[in-house]
Parts: sequence; structure tokens; C-alpha cells
Amino acid sequence: MELNTIESHGIGAAAEHSASTGRAAKKVFVKTYGCQMNVYDSQRMTDALAADGYVATDAVEDADLVLLNTCHIREKAAEKVYSELGRIRDMKAERAEAGRELLIGVAGCVAQAEGAEIIRRAPAVDLVIGPQTYHRLPDVLARVRGGEKIVETEYAIEDKFEHLPQPKRAELARRGVTAFLTVQEGCDKFCTFCVVPYTRGSEVSRPVAQIVAEAERLAEAGVREVTLLGQNVNAWHGVGENGEEWGLGRLLFRLAEIPGLARLRYTTSHPRDMDDELIAAHRDLSALMPYLHLPVQSGSDRILKAMNRRHTARDYLALIERIRGARPDIAMSGDFIVGFPGETEEDFEATLRLVREVNYASAFTFKYSPRPGTPGAEMDGHLSETVKDERLQRLQALINDQQRNFIASVVGRTVSTLIEKPGRRPGQVVGRSPWLNPVIVDDKAGGIGDIIDVRITKTGPNSLFAELA
Repeated sequence: MELNTIESHGIGAAAEHSASTGRAAKKVFVKTYGCQMNVYDSQRMTDALAADGYVATDAVEDADLVLLNTCHIREKAAEKVYSELGRIRDMKAERAEAGRELLIGVAGCVAQAEGAEIIRRAPAVDLVIGPQTYHRLPDVLARVRGGEKIVETEYAIEDKFEHLPQPKRAELARRGVTAFLTVQEGCDKFCTFCVVPYTRGSEVSRPVAQIVAEAERLAEAGVREVTLLGQNVNAWHGVGENGEEWGLGRLLFRLAEIPGLARLRYTTSHPRDMDDELIAAHRDLSALMPYLHLPVQSGSDRILKAMNRRHTARDYLALIERIRGARPDIAMSGDFIVGFPGETEEDFEATLRLVREVNYASAFTFKYSPRPGTPGAEMDGHLSETVKDERLQRLQALINDQQRNFIASVVGRTVSTLIEKPGRRPGQVVGRSPWLNPVIVDDKAGGIGDIIDVRITKTGPNSLFAELA
């Protein structure tokens, strides 16, 4: 399953000196590609490295260690990493001439997929570490400093979450009033277009006690909203109290009991794992925000079968109807792939019909691109880039219209908004609506971490403007 893709650079802010020794601290720069789960992983890698004496920096030129936390979902993802490594290699050579060390590491899904090939193609790389083994970073770095080149991509037998050090409360507070929390990793669905089962492994669910403890630490540090993450998050089934197996709906009710934690979200879901208990949570749990990202990928049953999605368009539409029956104000988001091998104009028109029927508040649209090692890459009937481009533009135009209509429908309404950060302009703060829209309001309306009622007065290209209700 795909999560919404992003790219960010430094994780955290640098501390100039080690508080314990007074000496200059080692600094790590983490560049994050890909999904929200990679953002979470980058933060946890930073936590693991803190125990090894590293502090985070947002300036790559100040770093003693550069980590690229990579994503393999998009086309040419590996080539993008190699291009970045070329630039860092030159920086490493300049450092060596000046007598300074710079270590380079590649983590994440490209690391898992490429393994030792990364070091063969980019000899300046010192370590390659997969997403299931990054808790071993301090030990790996010790071996690297001893002169080894390390490739650590075997799936760990031990639970990495049990071995990761906990970040200090001040560090959690610095990260803001919203947080990601990974509860599930891997995927057993084996969609024919997707590399996730090969780079993240089979589905694994964290136990309830571990998740609740992490959520409580976040709340104690001032986090007001938590987004639960998983490649297939609604497939989560963790061990709960008395050894019982819980589903995601029950977990959400438990997390809503944590003092200070006012808002809950989760992503990304598969239609086949939306059970009655989870739909009931949307109906009964006020802390669960009325926004659901539920990818369908295509509106054609023939293409859905070729994708191995194991649901039909009718199944999906019936599910949407049930969800909206439970929570009428819910905003739907989705993922769509156009130009899958063998897709005809009739298949594509079926996708457009489904989009019109659902009426999305937002969606992510992509051209199909083959991933080596996936069944889709070996299929007949690959479409030309010209056809894929044209279909993508038509689909995106429809999605854009629906998104504009949704945003316009909010004007004049009073909505609950979580204030997250200062605005770009003096006197403004930026919050988030229940439907994930940025909301800009006067800073006198509330401080960061406050949840306030505001009246939406107008829309911008990507934001809502509001005044205190």
C-alpha cells in the first residue's frame, strides 16, 4: 500500500555542543524521501543516534554523518538516490583533504532493495541499512569506524521498537503538537504494481501496550493529534490485554482515553480491511477525525483483478456508502494509478465514473511505472507515456474540480481547528481542519496546541482563511 509521498531534508535542529562533555557534538543530517512512515523512521533513527552522541542538524555541510532515508515507490527512485550520493561523495572528498571525516549511509526501502549494489555503484557509501534494522545503527557505526563497509538488510528477528531508545520529552515537544506513530509495517496483499511486500516484508503489528506507551509519552510532551501509520494500517491486529487480539477500531477507542490526546487519524488503508468495528469507530469516536484515505487505484474490475486488489468497484462503492452512513461529514481521499498494463479507454472511463460517484475531497494520482521484480513489470500491454500522460491530466482535472468544490463547501461553516505553528506572515498562525486542510487565522485566536472553533471566511489556493467563531 502507498502512503502519501513527501520529501524533507534535515530532521531536527542541531545542538552546537555536547552538554555532557562540553566538546563539539557529532552531527547527523537525515534526508527523508517518501511517505509519512519514512518521516517517523527518520525521527526514530535520530533517537537511536542520540544515544551514540549525535545531534541532528538541518545543514548538510555541518554533518559528520549523512543518512538518506529512501523510498522505492516512485519510478527512478534508486537513480535519484545515486544522484544525491554523487553530490555527497564530492563533499566527503573535500572533507578528507581537510582531514575531517564524513560518513555516508543509505537507509530505507532503496537500501533494502539494492543492498550491496549501492556500495558497488557508490563506493563512498559506508553503510546500507534496511527499514527493519535501523535500531542497530549505533553498533553498525562502530563497525564502520573500525574500517568496515556494512550492509545490514536482513530482517531482524528482534523487535526493533523494543530496542529503540526513547526520545527525551524536550525532543518530542520540539517536534510539534502533531505526531506520527507507526503501529503496523509490511503488507501481505501483493498488489502486482507494488514493491512494499519485498522492501518492508510481511505484515507485522505492534502490541497494544507498546503503542499506548508511545502515545502516552507523546501526549505528555504536548502532542494533541496522533496519526497511526502502517503500509496497511487497518490490517493491524495487535496483542491486547489478557492476550486478546485487538483490531484497529478497538485500539482507536483505547488511545482516545489518553489525557491530552484530542485527535486521532490513521493511514493508509486497504478496502478489504475496513471491518464493522472500525466503521463504528468513525461513527462513535469524536476524537477520530472525519477524514479517510482509502485507495482504490482503478474503477475497472478488469484492471483491479490484474492489480490483484481482490475487490471490485462495486465492493468499494458499497463500502463508501457504509462509511458515509456511519459518518456523514467524512471527507474521502484516495489513490489512483492510470495506464496500468492493458488499460483500455473503457477501463479508464470506469475510473472516471467511480471518481464522480465517490466525489473525493482529495486524491493522489499517478502514472503506472513498472517496478523491477513486481508482476506488473512483466505483463504485456504496457501503454505509451503519451497515453498515460493524457489520461493522468483528465483524471487530475476531475479530482481538482472535486477538491475545489469541497473546499468551497466549507466557507461559512464553523469548524474545529488545531493550531500547529506560526504563519508565514506576522500575526498569523496555521491550524489544521478536521479534514486536513491548512487553516490560517489571527494569532490572537489561540496558541500552538489549542483547539479552537473558527468560522471559515474564504479560501486560498491550498488553504482556508478563518476568524474566531
